[in-house]
Amino acid sequence: MLPDTVAHTEVESPVAGPSAQEAELLERLRAGDERAFEELVRMYHGTMLGVARGYVKTRAVAEEVVQDAWVGVLKGLDRFEGRSSLKTWVLRILVNTAMTRGGREARSVPFSSLAPEGEEPAVEPERFRGPDGAFPGHWAGYPQDWRTLPEEALAGRETLAVIKQAIEELPLAQRQVITLRDIQGWSSDEVCDALQVSEGNQRVLLHRARSRVRAALERQLSDA
Repeated sequence: MLPDTVAHTEVESPVAGPSAQEAELLERLRAGDERAFEELVRMYHGTMLGVARGYVKTRAVAEEVVQDAWVGVLKGLDRFEGRSSLKTWVLRILVNTAMTRGGREARSVPFSSLAPEGEEPAVEPERFRGPDGAFPGHWAGYPQDWRTLPEEALAGRETLAVIKQAIEELPLAQRQVITLRDIQGWSSDEVCDALQVSEGNQRVLLHRARSRVRAALERQLSDA
């Protein structure tokens, strides 16, 4: 059953409103057009499932979260005031639903609090020269130039599996940001709006996530 708090606590931020396509789709949705809802599901269901997987343990539970979120979307259509895009509004409902389902810790900690505040290094310190050697602080070994590798090595199944595993092992905030930016193709503004993080935090999270994935990929490709 969908918690009442999920259906009533979405906050629209004053970013870009719905596009012309979304406005037309929204009008059809409010008119009860079932095909419009099917179109909306086709557009965003995959993204929602991917984000939900970051909050719950199994795909089955993630699918339940997405279904509950769709119920929240339908219930909230008349209250949607268009101060954000329809896509980011839908995703915020999904995130709220997933956090509620994900457990006490996820419910009590907002996504924005997972944003970086300290000085966590994006690249392992051991990859740089120490203070006692020549050129302290410089690379001990430069990152590999992937352009010199065969194309099949970059696109191979094992390489893709390494990328997927590396993303799954990222901290929650980093995993969500890199999934939306680099896999789903969202803009930085859309990610900030949907996940309620600042542009600065979004940029740091993405940089750290990409650095960790790159490091995992370098280890894989060094044996290619």
